[in-house]
Order: sequence, then structure tokens, then C-alpha cells
Amino acid sequence: MPTPDFIVELRRHVGQSLLWLPGVAAVVLRPHPVSGADEVLLVRRADTGSWTVVTGILDPGEEPAVGAVREVLEETCVVVRADRLVWAHSTPEIEFVNGDRSTFLSLCFRCSWVSGDPRPGDDESSDAGWFRLEALPKMAESQLRRIELAVANAPEAVFAR
Repeated sequence: MPTPDFIVELRRHVGQSLLWLPGVAAVVLRPHPVSGADEVLLVRRADTGSWTVVTGILDPGEEPAVGAVREVLEETCVVVRADRLVWAHSTPEIEFVNGDRSTFLSLCFRCSWVSGDPRPGDDESSDAGWFRLEALPKMAESQLRRIELAVANAPEAVFAR
């Protein structure tokens, strides 16, 4: 479901006012079965047609790494393991087509593929697949930054100071 029930309920009270929401991004990596080179799992958003890493909103009280793993399974039918946090940041304000406004605390995780072949698992995505790092589709800079940080796998997470 694109909008979680708890947000629909909040919107009944606050209308289209700006909401601050906790979100996750999952950069799922695996070695290519033949070449061994890293590949990244991407989804094509059904609403915009954009290619992105898997993103989603945390449920109330949900642990962030658990939420990242859940979102990947729901959106791509792929089982992953969340390995580490690579980036914590806030997004610019987003105004959706219906006029709702949100900004997100985005927690980006480097994840490892465990099993499954990607396919759209819900109506949020129209496509899902593995992409070689040197052959990524056109993507927003923020998506490329998420991938860059996950691939770099630095010992510490990045955050604004």
C-alpha cells in the first residue's frame, strides 16, 4: 500500500500540513553470479517512473533495520540482510500530487542479498531488477549518493555536522 494507514489517519487531523516522517532506504548489493562484480537492486516507481533504491516509511515503533528489510521484501520479493547504516539525513520538503507535504528523516542502509529474484511485490513499483554499478539507469543525485556511500562501505555513517 503506498500510504500507510497511520499516515492516512494523521492526515485526517492535519490535512496537507507538513509531516516529519521516519524513512528508510535500502541499498541492496550482491555479486554478479558470473563476473562477481557488485550489482545493486533497483525499483522503478509506479508513480513517477523513476529508478530508485528501495525506500519506505517506518511503521510506528518499528526498528529501522527491520523496516528496511521489510520494505525490500514487500517491494521486490527479495530477502535481504541489513548490514549497516551508511547515511542519516533529512530530505527536502516533498509535495505530492495530492498536495500532501512531507519531509523525511532518511536512514540509508547497506544491505546484502540473501535470496529471491526481483519483481514488483506491490503496486508501488512497476519493475525491479539488478543493475551493474557501471550501467545504472538515469537516477536522481540523492539515489546515486546512497549507492555511492553503500558501495564505499566506510566504517562510519555519514551525517551533516
